[in-house]
Amino acid sequence: MKRNWPFRAAVAVLMATTPLASSSAETLQEALASAYLTNPELTAQRAAQRAIDERVAQATSAMRPGLSTTTDFNQDFPEPGQFQDDGRQFQSNVTLSQPIFAGGRNRANVRGADQRVLSGRQTLRATENRVLLNTVTAYSDVLRDQSVVELNRNQVRVLEEQLRASRDRFEVGDLTRTDVAQSEARLATARANLTSALGQLALSREAYRRIVGRQPGTLEPLPPLPTLPGTIEQTVDIASAENPQLLAARFNEEAARSDVRVAQAARLPTLGAQANVGYNNAQLGSGNANQGFRINDFSQSVGARLTLPLYEGGAASSRIREAQARRSQAVEQIAIAEREAVENARNSWEQIQTARATIEAADVAVRANELALEGTRQENLVGSRNILDVLNAEQELLNARVSLVRARRDEYVAAYGLLASIGRAEAAALGLPVDRYDPAAYYREVRNRWGGTDVDLDQPGVTSRPN
Repeated sequence: MKRNWPFRAAVAVLMATTPLASSSAETLQEALASAYLTNPELTAQRAAQRAIDERVAQATSAMRPGLSTTTDFNQDFPEPGQFQDDGRQFQSNVTLSQPIFAGGRNRANVRGADQRVLSGRQTLRATENRVLLNTVTAYSDVLRDQSVVELNRNQVRVLEEQLRASRDRFEVGDLTRTDVAQSEARLATARANLTSALGQLALSREAYRRIVGRQPGTLEPLPPLPTLPGTIEQTVDIASAENPQLLAARFNEEAARSDVRVAQAARLPTLGAQANVGYNNAQLGSGNANQGFRINDFSQSVGARLTLPLYEGGAASSRIREAQARRSQAVEQIAIAEREAVENARNSWEQIQTARATIEAADVAVRANELALEGTRQENLVGSRNILDVLNAEQELLNARVSLVRARRDEYVAAYGLLASIGRAEAAALGLPVDRYDPAAYYREVRNRWGGTDVDLDQPGVTSRPN
């Protein structure tokens, strides 16, 4: 009997990478909740959104008063190394300034920043949909590959028994050496397929760990699918109205429109008021205290400044043209996003229909192949079928079962892909048992703040790592 220790060693190594099952099985809802709270791609996008929120505070600050101070100190040295009180001067000024009119630039900046906040929130939604879709995909892949491993492992056991039976029948002259060789070859192929299936399972487990944040233990079967649109037309209509990336593109176009107004305002006059308080203390003279004089006084002033740009070498006109071109680009980005949303929605719908048809066909094939295998085995016992017929029937049954497992996975993933394309593969729509992250909370906190950096970030899903 030939040794099979290389195969057993390979299986042992691959199975060593599989952790022991947890005491309680994990559900898809739990995996989705974990990804929602800890996935770094999602928490990074939340941080990016908070950075976008700060642009509104920065734009608003341009309309607020500013307060500054300057202090100067000078000491003259009549001769190197000689220090005297004469020639010493100290000046300090405090200036309060208030913009009054900037040609509409500041308000346009604030409006553009607000539109980018809305666009960023839709980008955050798109990231959430993508991360949760990836979680469903990883969960389904692990279940699929576990089933494929079990099917291939069972095939190896069946073929090992088949080989032993073939050898026994060969010993009594009931089979030929060719029949035994065919059984050996088919068993070797089955072992190779099992090794490949174990390797694919290891890859799927690592993908799960990357997305969810931990290795999968025992996973519960997939729950029933959420409610899907009834027709492809409904799917397309919802995608055209609610796809997050499409909505983000529309808000970006509004922001680009405001950028054009900002650039145009550079040609208009600006008006600002300021108040100044100064203090001057100086001891000036020629080195003789009797000939010098001392200054010690305060000064106050209030004024206004009107600035009218006349000519800037064409820079202002160029910036207007640039802003107009970027707005045209943003308009085209809307068309791109809309086409992609419709394409993804249609593709997901077709993938669901294809997977369901495959499930139906594979289910019929499994039942038919089970009957065919049983009949072939019985016919082999009476001599009307040979060993190769039995081996082929066993392989066809395995192929049908694997096709059924993969088709069920494909249907589930395609369904969530459809939900993602219409913006409904997210925590709120899926009813995840988590405290949901509120992207507007940080915006409300910082939009009208006049200073300080102590912003409360105590929100679920802000970060999964220490600062």
